[in-house]
Amino acid sequence: MEYVLRTDKLTKRFGEKCAVDGVSMQIKKGDIYGFIGKNGAGKTTLMRLVLGVANPTSGSIKLFGNTPLVQARHRIGALLEYPCLYKNCSAYENMKRFSLLTGTSAKQINKILKLVGLDKVGNKKVSQFSLGMKQRLGIGIALLGNPEFLILDEPVNGLDPAGIKEIRDVILRLNRERGITILISSHLLDELSKLVTTYGIINNGRLIEQISAEELEAKCRHQLAITVDNPKKAYALLSCIAEKDTIKLDGNTIFMYSLLDRSADINRLLVNHGIKVSELNVQAGRLEEYFLERLGG
Repeated sequence: MEYVLRTDKLTKRFGEKCAVDGVSMQIKKGDIYGFIGKNGAGKTTLMRLVLGVANPTSGSIKLFGNTPLVQARHRIGALLEYPCLYKNCSAYENMKRFSLLTGTSAKQINKILKLVGLDKVGNKKVSQFSLGMKQRLGIGIALLGNPEFLILDEPVNGLDPAGIKEIRDVILRLNRERGITILISSHLLDELSKLVTTYGIINNGRLIEQISAEELEAKCRHQLAITVDNPKKAYALLSCIAEKDTIKLDGNTIFMYSLLDRSADINRLLVNHGIKVSELNVQAGRLEEYFLERLGG
């Protein structure tokens, strides 16, 4: 397994406050890693530690295997909070100014602007940009130097639905077309669920859990809950029309994760076989509840 980032018991204290408390996390190459936590949970502080903007109190950081940190950080692009932009300059002029740090050519700048959807704004000044356009320009600047790992801190914060979709499309394009590994923090769970491959849940500076999107979906997917008077007979009957791994028996209730659109047919089948159905309903996925439980409500 190839990892872009590994931390071991990473800790950062500010006086008596422990902002990052013994975090051991792993981000695989090619992942979109969703970092979830309340405000003040330690997300931004951890990102700053990874970038070298702040120094850890204890613990270790490994980037791209055992590449020396000074060298490895040249392979990272980042957008922490809101981008610092030259408001009286165009998108291209902003990119050109920041490219002095990386030596990026004009041709590459134009490619990046196209990638983030800002290749047709011409000489329009950044002061006239929407917040979503500014965030996309910030991501464009983070892409200067052709990074392999991108760190984005709340990139959709404050955006309207259209702006959120624009950022989401850019992130997916970067991951799928360029193979860039991405660490993204957000408190918008529904939006993260459309993007990420792995979740990291942090609370009060401590990493509570790391879980893959597939594992989380299995735990939080929609289900059909059927309460009956003869659960064993009902389970055997329903196993004939659905895959066994999509059915679970719990007391007098059967949970089905398939055929959710055939609830009327299922009810009719059970009744026709002499099984009394006292309750049958579709239960929505409990993604938000899952995270709230781990974040202490």
